Amino acid sequence: MIKVGIVGTGGIAEWHASAFKDNKNSDVVAACDVNNDRLNEFCDKFNIDHRYNSVDELLEQSDVDAISNTTPDAFHKEISIKAIEKNKHIFCEKPLAENYADAKLMCDALKGKNLINMVNFSYRNSSGYQELCKMVKEGKIGNIMHMDANYNQSWLTSNYWGNWKEQDKWLWRLSTNHGSKGTLGDIGVHIFDFASRPIGKIKKLNSFLKTFHSKGEKIKDYILDANDTFLSMVEFDNGAIGTINATRFATGYSNRLELRIFGDKGAVKIEFDDPINEGNKFMFTNDTEREFSSKKDKLKWEEINCPPSPTNFERFIESIESNTNHEPDFDRGAEIQNILDKCYESSELGHWIDIN
Repeated sequence: MIKVGIVGTGGIAEWHASAFKDNKNSDVVAACDVNNDRLNEFCDKFNIDHRYNSVDELLEQSDVDAISNTTPDAFHKEISIKAIEKNKHIFCEKPLAENYADAKLMCDALKGKNLINMVNFSYRNSSGYQELCKMVKEGKIGNIMHMDANYNQSWLTSNYWGNWKEQDKWLWRLSTNHGSKGTLGDIGVHIFDFASRPIGKIKKLNSFLKTFHSKGEKIKDYILDANDTFLSMVEFDNGAIGTINATRFATGYSNRLELRIFGDKGAVKIEFDDPINEGNKFMFTNDTEREFSSKKDKLKWEEINCPPSPTNFERFIESIESNTNHEPDFDRGAEIQNILDKCYESSELGHWIDIN
């Protein structure tokens, strides 16, 4: 039984606790938070006995095998490195760090350590996406020529998740003073991983970030200056090109990821809001050589249904048990963070940036 300690007991921590509690090979035996009331409420809900107000206490006094780091982004580096120094396996929420320099320090701390490390790119929980990646990497659609990927949210134009103007959990995401990296930092980390994994490394990019001041300049003590939307043109090492975009102004979409990849022998596409309940299928076509009798003869796409694949939580526990580090690991988290840093740089300079 792998014993897990959760550091940070905010909303995302409940997902982690449920996932590790539901796994027959793991249990959550300790938790930590500086907010004692929140800590006790969390531990009571998930039947966790060992409670700490500092990560140092948890690491010194508990006998956990692994740490699940669900703290805000600014604390990912410090807490993860402390766990690594205490020889604890580490599962960290995304993004891995606030910048590439910090992410690299986290990767460097792992050198010489036989420790499992993963970052929670949660949309890899889609079984359809996993099979799509496999098909592309096996060359089933030939050489990749073009792709496009979008992450569309609408909480700045819709009350689907509540009124953002009245809730701190949304307002902080619009304020750089409160630690937000905007849409790029929040959901760009997902869409860049989602878009690039099946194709390969991004060689260079040209990005444009924009903050729409028409929504207001300030609410309470939140200065609304973080980016609301971004557009990126990319070129991959293999020569493919495409676009990767995200926005919070996508009226009509609550939380939609879309990916289309076009090769010289076929194409694949996938879209969903929920990676598990909706992301269990994708579309495939290799309709490239058929003769058409008329314009009414439609191009054919095949829907491919996929059985469930292991979640990131399950992969993490299995990695510890097998001593084989599954994806997505800290190196991948750092790679994505480097891409995000280059997006900010490209937008500021107004031109293409080489990734490496």
